Amino acid sequence: MPASPSTLRLSAAVAALRSGGVVACPTEAVWGLSCDPYSERAVARVLELKGRPVEKGLILVAGNESQIAFLLEGLDGDQRQRLSDSWPGPNTWLVPHHHRVPPWVHGAFDTVAVRVSSHPVVRALCEAFGGPLISTSANPAGAQPPRAGFQVLRYFGGALDGMLPGAVGRSDRPSQIRDLHSGDLIRA
Repeated sequence: MPASPSTLRLSAAVAALRSGGVVACPTEAVWGLSCDPYSERAVARVLELKGRPVEKGLILVAGNESQIAFLLEGLDGDQRQRLSDSWPGPNTWLVPHHHRVPPWVHGAFDTVAVRVSSHPVVRALCEAFGGPLISTSANPAGAQPPRAGFQVLRYFGGALDGMLPGAVGRSDRPSQIRDLHSGDLIRA
């Protein structure tokens, strides 16, 4: 697994995020785009870059479970255990949001997608930012998700506000998505 980025690079990425910017970084399987989930302007930029409708919703990624604890309140013990057993790692779960996140994050759904990453770059970025971030593959809708930084640059060039160095993890496909309530596999 790749190492964490330098303090200097992390500081620059966090400054970009705090000013409404969009930052690319490697994740467990592909390169992703991240932004502040509470900045409607930043999320709109991500959606515009990807050509993705807001109704589809986005994933919140965290560096540790405590960063998304506010979304796990009210879950029963078995549900909490299922989440804890699958994290950190490339496992995304749909959990009820109870209007605890903005509509531009959850889209047209009563649930929001959440993951605690095992990738050191993502974890370091979330830790430095102090909370969860939007995480979506760094490709326009319908295009192949990038596994190398040069592909991200080919897709978005100078439209990004930052890019953390590193390599994607060992997973060969983006995180699986499961519905916590039903257990149904939404994306394999």
